[in-house]
Amino acid sequence: MNAPAPRPPISQPVGPARRAALPVPLRLAARELRGARRGFGVFLACLVLGVMAIAGIGSFARALTEGLAGQGQAILGGDASFALVQREASPQELAVLGSAGEVARIASLRAMARAPSGEATLVELKAVDAAYPLFGILETVPAASLSDLLAVRNGIAGALADETLMARLDLKPGDRLKVGEAEVEIRGVIADEPDRLSSGVGFGPRLMTSLAGLEASHLIQPGSLVRWTYRVKLDDAAPSALAAFVDLVKKEVPEAGFEVRTRDAASPQLERNVRRIAQYLTLVGLTALLVGGVGVANAVSSHLATKRASIATLKAMGASRGVIFATYFAQVSALAAIGIGGGLILGAALPFAASAAISGFIPFPLAPKLDPLALLLAALYGALVTLAFTLWPLARAQEAPVSVLFRDVLGAGRRRPPRLYMLACAATILALAALAVVSAEDKRAALIFIGAAAGVFALLRLVALAIMAVASRLPRPRSTMARLALANIHRPGALTPTVVLSLGLGLSLLTTIALIDRSLTSEITGTLAEKAPSFFFVDVPNTEEEAVKAFLAAQAPGSNYRSVPMLRGRITALKDVPVEQVKPSADAAWVLQSDRGISFSNEVPEGSKLVEGGWWPESETEPLVSFERKLANGLGLGIGDTVTVNVLGRDITARIANLRDVNWQRLGINFVMVFSPATFAGAPYTVLATLTYPDGSSTAQETALLKAMAAQFPGVTTIRVKEALDEANKMVGDIAFGIRIASLVTLLTSVLVLAGALAAGHQHRVYDAVILKTLGATRARLMCAYALEYAALGLVTAVFSIGAGSAAAYGVATQVMNIGFTFSPVAAGVVIAVALGFTLGFGLIGTWRALSEPPVRVLRHL
Repeated sequence: MNAPAPRPPISQPVGPARRAALPVPLRLAARELRGARRGFGVFLACLVLGVMAIAGIGSFARALTEGLAGQGQAILGGDASFALVQREASPQELAVLGSAGEVARIASLRAMARAPSGEATLVELKAVDAAYPLFGILETVPAASLSDLLAVRNGIAGALADETLMARLDLKPGDRLKVGEAEVEIRGVIADEPDRLSSGVGFGPRLMTSLAGLEASHLIQPGSLVRWTYRVKLDDAAPSALAAFVDLVKKEVPEAGFEVRTRDAASPQLERNVRRIAQYLTLVGLTALLVGGVGVANAVSSHLATKRASIATLKAMGASRGVIFATYFAQVSALAAIGIGGGLILGAALPFAASAAISGFIPFPLAPKLDPLALLLAALYGALVTLAFTLWPLARAQEAPVSVLFRDVLGAGRRRPPRLYMLACAATILALAALAVVSAEDKRAALIFIGAAAGVFALLRLVALAIMAVASRLPRPRSTMARLALANIHRPGALTPTVVLSLGLGLSLLTTIALIDRSLTSEITGTLAEKAPSFFFVDVPNTEEEAVKAFLAAQAPGSNYRSVPMLRGRITALKDVPVEQVKPSADAAWVLQSDRGISFSNEVPEGSKLVEGGWWPESETEPLVSFERKLANGLGLGIGDTVTVNVLGRDITARIANLRDVNWQRLGINFVMVFSPATFAGAPYTVLATLTYPDGSSTAQETALLKAMAAQFPGVTTIRVKEALDEANKMVGDIAFGIRIASLVTLLTSVLVLAGALAAGHQHRVYDAVILKTLGATRARLMCAYALEYAALGLVTAVFSIGAGSAAAYGVATQVMNIGFTFSPVAAGVVIAVALGFTLGFGLIGTWRALSEPPVRVLRHL
């Protein structure tokens, strides 16, 4: 009798039909997925949230930048813009600018506006000529031509005011304001100013008049801090013509010292800020995705644990390790594709939804559209995170012996996967880090993020292990319920590592953001407000300084008056290399982007500390400069290097004699560059002064001084520091609110992971509950025991999050922002409440379900 032929292993399909069918792992994966409808909700939700955040943020940032680019001419006010400080362009320079198109002249400065009632306030004064605006539409109420609204009638120039100015001084159309030595008549309200973004953030509301009105005010004096801008509308608007025109201007008038901007970068500072905020939010989204990776790993491990009998059966029938791995890897890949696809769909829709929601708050039309690069980046992040967090449990599943699978839970032996899978997992993590760095605007920030994320993951794991080790060594409580709760914290398969990792990361991030926000607010409203002077006085003519000083001494007896000479200049070369060719660090780039306030002195300025080199003697005749140390390092400068600055149309080269550390937090008078007095011998300048009340001042005192100063010295700009700090505080609050909202994505992902982890442990809870109930435990006592366990885990996680978040916030505040750190008990209390609420809430809901299981159904399978 012939023995039956042995059955081929499951990994070896036979026959024509099998050869034509799908490979065995894919067929098995498809069958397994039919019964895997439950248990992967957290898996999918984590991927959808993380991928949606990254795709949506990238696409929305692209919509903002392309909206800026598409409106470049209107935002800039021309095809090209050429700016000078403290002087007008010469006839030769104007001839060069007008050689290729129409030119519009604009003068902008800060000034004091005085109402008939005597009230005075700081305004951003803008004087325009008849050609303004070259692009865009200036919308006014009432609607009328700009030439009519600003025309001089009966010797009085017309003016347009911002709505804020109208409300602040209780004005209406037809009222008159004193600006400098002239009166202007308010003839309308500015509803929309097309080039407002290119002007940057101002300290006061807008007041617009004609160049004739500005001339009548006599505000323009030698050394006055006025910015002259010349916008050019080219006859030939082609990109090549624009580039050729800019090159022509630089060639024909190289000593002019123009700050040049083109329609391609109409608001470079805003674009940089958009990119930086987008990078931060992308990293927040990546954090959410990394936290979600823990949920992905938990879901995969939990799913494989329920399939241990299937895996054992397949291995017993001859399935190879490769078939086991490929089968479940195909399952995970299919589910990951669904999650990533859902995230991409929502991320692609997010810019359109956000644009519709905030279009009324953005002063230019957005350009939302599908951004393939952002979507591809988000998909890569999602795929790499999935791969990084699933390789390990999948590899362990295919390595576990049949005996272990039948006898205990998956991976009870804690076998390490083969080296090949470990290397693959490491390579995936490195690829994820490389992608984060390559795609980042600020590589340094991305590297810091990667290091911090790796450190936090490792630290949270160590904290969880420490909690379990301490719990295992604590004396056993006399109370049965407390003893059960303590045992649950450190027993095999305990939820401690997952709870600490998932919830700890999200809460640490929120704590960090809340404490940085609190530190900034405290610095602005507390420390700065206490140390800052009460007033800044700008454009004090050096010939009138003694009169101003005497007037202030009479108005504010006992106050402290300080003053320094001030000019404006733009750095044009470093070490004889044009700034266009210099590659500064990200922290120092702002110094080269526009004109800077500069001063000269024979003494080290108050608030500065000499750290390298020596100060020059009073008899020094060589042009020398003292540079702020950190910025010098960021620009690659050292003692002996040269800096070329264009001041009043002249390039002046000075050698760096020393480096200083500057205490910017005092809001006193200090500068990045302080020159030797001989450098600017004979140059016209104004004085920048401060006034500080020794024992503080009331709002009534400051308001009275503001009125008196505006009436006595109409050409001097008075800045009340409290108002400036209030504006800064409001701005910080708005930014912090937006960041907190975005960071809630990470917390939401953490909560999902926590819920998934507790759901994964549901079966353990069912078995425990049934056994304990059989032995006589009541439902109330069991609920109490589990509540103690969850409360302990939540409280310890919250304490760690407060400590880690405080340390991170302290580092950012003191080392990056150079401000004082302020701890907030309210933020700490919120973190504790959130941690306890989520752990107790999800835990007890799952426990109640476990306690509701009929004992007979469970005991039958034990």
